[in-house]
Amino acid sequence: MEKILSKVAPWLPSARRNPGAGESLSKDIRVLDEADTAALRALVSTDPVANIFMDAQLTVTGSARPGLGGSLVIGRFEGELLVSACWLGANIVPINITTADAEEFGVVVRSLNRTFASCFGPAEAVMGMWKVLVDGPQQAFSVRASQPLMTLTGAPVIEPIRTLRTSAAQEYELVLPACALMFEEELGYSPLTNGGSFYRSRVRSLIHSGHSLIDLDDAGEIRFKAELGTVTTRATQIQGVWMNPDHRGKSLAAGYMAAAAEYALTLAPTTSLYVNDYNAPAIATYRKVGFETVGEFATILF
Repeated sequence: MEKILSKVAPWLPSARRNPGAGESLSKDIRVLDEADTAALRALVSTDPVANIFMDAQLTVTGSARPGLGGSLVIGRFEGELLVSACWLGANIVPINITTADAEEFGVVVRSLNRTFASCFGPAEAVMGMWKVLVDGPQQAFSVRASQPLMTLTGAPVIEPIRTLRTSAAQEYELVLPACALMFEEELGYSPLTNGGSFYRSRVRSLIHSGHSLIDLDDAGEIRFKAELGTVTTRATQIQGVWMNPDHRGKSLAAGYMAAAAEYALTLAPTTSLYVNDYNAPAIATYRKVGFETVGEFATILF
């Protein structure tokens, strides 16, 4: 457990090697700059569900140029055409990377000698990069090679539980422990180790933005919670789904997920999620709500 707990630190991006805007990193891959913003937006638009993370980043930053915190986007070009890219910050997030160019991206990322918390996105890209990154400076403590990507574009097919609602600012101290318990169940360590300032800030932000959803039981404890972890005008991504152990086995999960999806669909025309392929009960629940599998993600946790 001590080894796993030490993995909290990589949430903070490393800048051991931080190339500048426009710098070439291989024959076809270079760091993107302001002038590449329109091309990156076009690339993201080819699949705004799979590329929701980068879509959201562009909404915030408005540019493909490197960020002040050390984040950057690297892109592969065929002539003058941007054909694939990868966001590098606290995480590695591929954008339209195919099996054919995944290993080239992996070589470039490894050469930067940075540290990351995870690599997540379409499975062919993540697992293709992992073939190279497995020999890099970081060891993975979990490789989740198959995570169905599921979407819902119409109303849930079952009745939502109407008591699900957005969290209020004053409920932060109630929401935080539930979020931490979910995280620990999923990853095996607490996000609050050594204070967890980044995680605490993230929970506050979700509440403030209206993207934290909860329902309380008669004792005032959280019965169910979920978050809209990423939101754009084109799609949302549901994350952090958690049912209080005291209320599991009561056939409530599908109704709550229907409510979460219904709320998400007021913000964008598509809502999505991805789930570990071995989590059969969760997949069955999402299908019951009306979610359909449209792709496959993978996640490497460092």
